Amino acid sequence: MHCPFCGTQETKVSDSRLVAEGDQVRRRRQCLSCGERFTTYETAELVMPRVVKSDGTRETFDPAKVRAGVMRSLEKRPVASERIEAALEQIRQRLRARGEREVGARVIGEEVMRQLKLLDQVAYIRFASVYRRFEDVDEFRAEIERLTHPTSDNDEEGAGATSE
Repeated sequence: MHCPFCGTQETKVSDSRLVAEGDQVRRRRQCLSCGERFTTYETAELVMPRVVKSDGTRETFDPAKVRAGVMRSLEKRPVASERIEAALEQIRQRLRARGEREVGARVIGEEVMRQLKLLDQVAYIRFASVYRRFEDVDEFRAEIERLTHPTSDNDEEGAGATSE
């Protein structure tokens, strides 16, 4: 590690601690040349799959887009920020766990809907109405009916899932 003060490579770690619920390591370092102390943070770099859009184009997975869609759906809804962050992390984990280099945008949308259904049913309907391009009240009614009276076919995905 280069010293940010004098640029030398000779530094030593004086303390290491887990932070961010164990997702990061905080290291206190001291330069052996100039004696200055500084802190570094280490996180695992996990590669997300590329997104294949409906028109066939490919783009880098952008967690900010997923966050924006979720936040737009949850606007003015009584959902704790911790639960939202946990849902966003669950989406990322499930996409990584697929082990694929590329994933369809549709898969991401379905995963977002799965998490929103667990978080808040109104937000789920909001997202579904845009994502599935509802064109009339009957489509809203049908989706609400599926939500309030799930069949074993469309509820199995969420079975056993928790909202934490």
